[in-house]
Amino acid sequence: MKYIYGPIKSRRLGLSLGLSLSSDKTCNLDCVYCQWGKTEKKVFQRNKYVNIDEIIKELESWLDENFKKAKKLKFLTISGLGEPTLHTQIGELINRVRKITNYKIAVITNSTLLGDPFVRKALLDVDLIVPSLDAVDEKIFKQVDRPHADVNLNEIIAGLIALRKEFHGKIWLEIMLISGVNDDIRHIKKLKKIIQLISPDRIQLNSPVRATTEKDVLPVGKTKLEKIKKILGNKAEII
Repeated sequence: MKYIYGPIKSRRLGLSLGLSLSSDKTCNLDCVYCQWGKTEKKVFQRNKYVNIDEIIKELESWLDENFKKAKKLKFLTISGLGEPTLHTQIGELINRVRKITNYKIAVITNSTLLGDPFVRKALLDVDLIVPSLDAVDEKIFKQVDRPHADVNLNEIIAGLIALRKEFHGKIWLEIMLISGVNDDIRHIKKLKKIIQLISPDRIQLNSPVRATTEKDVLPVGKTKLEKIKKILGNKAEII
């Protein structure tokens, strides 16, 4: 299948089936830690990158052919190769998935388009949004996430704050920490101030443990992760 992957069992989502809104890596970031490899051509323009009819057909086919596995699913997760909110029909896809299943729906996003009110509106009917925010400092943001020239960090932060006001489901904010890059305690304290404005339900701290785009991307040690978790407060967890 081109657009359906999994099911994948994870500690935070349980057994989830993934839906990708692109057939190859389509993203506006080129994160140093990305497991999908380098973004050869960063895009910023939203578009109909794939036909959502095909995604729905694949989903229906998978559900028909995997009845026993389907009964165990906890989430349908919209993520996949690249950034799902780049697809202009993500809201329509969510509505159509709702009509054919009773599963909870999660969206995993890099947050870059949440400054757009149309994007936020398209996501309001899901159960869980897992947005990422790796940095609140422009220099560090560019070093970790290597964004398209039109991606604006201040708009990302404003979009996350607006999302919390508009969205009534759960928000689990993910932070990918890279040793020696965005794990400096001064940066963490700045990050904490922004997180307080976003007010997520959870703060999920991650650090790369698998092969990444760059060879010298190193995980943060357990002791420091625990220190960062303590600084960020009771909502923080290491995943």
